[in-house]
Amino acid sequence: MTQVINQTVDINAFYFVGKELKTFPRQIEYGGRAVTFGSGLRLRVEREGRSVFFFHMSALDGETYKLRQDGDEWTLEGVL
Repeated sequence: MTQVINQTVDINAFYFVGKELKTFPRQIEYGGRAVTFGSGLRLRVEREGRSVFFFHMSALDGETYKLRQDGDEWTLEGVL
């Protein structure tokens, strides 16, 4: 079951994958602590002429975090 959060978060670090250097969040600041990700999936959606990215990130604490990037704003949508 997903815990819905819908809260803006700060990204502390990124990593890059593939020849296109696709960007993924490596670490976020949430709930007064840093959450570090080991891997994840990314989906790009075109919305009103701009790209919005959705991420399912596996954290080192064993949880899966759902994130959305819309421009420069990052939102933690929930934790699975």
